[in-house]
Amino acid sequence: MQPMEIASYLMVVVYVISFLAMSAILAKEAGRPVWLFGKGAERQALPALLFKLAFAGGVLWPLGLAAFGNPARADPLTAWLDGPWFDVFGHLLVVIGACIAIISQRFMGASWRIGAAVGEQGPIVDGGPFAISRNPVFVGQALLFTGLFIVLPNLIQAALTLALFVAIALQVRIEERVLAVSLGAPYDDYRRRVRRWVGKR
Repeated sequence: MQPMEIASYLMVVVYVISFLAMSAILAKEAGRPVWLFGKGAERQALPALLFKLAFAGGVLWPLGLAAFGNPARADPLTAWLDGPWFDVFGHLLVVIGACIAIISQRFMGASWRIGAAVGEQGPIVDGGPFAISRNPVFVGQALLFTGLFIVLPNLIQAALTLALFVAIALQVRIEERVLAVSLGAPYDDYRRRVRRWVGKR
């Protein structure tokens, strides 16, 4: 791998470690488990599987790529998107995405959850990054994976990025239903004020 590719990969690894460590810290602060993918009436198995696949692949696939090369010898994505300017732009997205995601996760404090279940959600967090996006953690993760794909353009990385996007799209809709039931009118008001991805109404 080239230096910029290595730097981007290491940033992804640092983010994944930070995500897991921060989740443990926030669970301790809240005094309760934060993993809700197996709880509640909502079916979250598919997004949970896709998230695991995307993040595990994001950590392991670049190592395989560096060690054994791309198994798709004539990978069109590599030919189209490879180059130093793509690497710089992709690395910038990786860094920005990781920072947005981890800062937003920390900002949630005791309300941080992985997954959603009725009655298990903390109070609404509507300040900081959540004042301009209802899902800044997901926005950051999407930017991170988009950047990694631009730095390491290949069909497998594209599939991992797509898996993350599908997981986010499915999980956001599940969480919106759960939050509407759990938090009622305050959440409805928040949803009217702040857009799902970026911007105020």
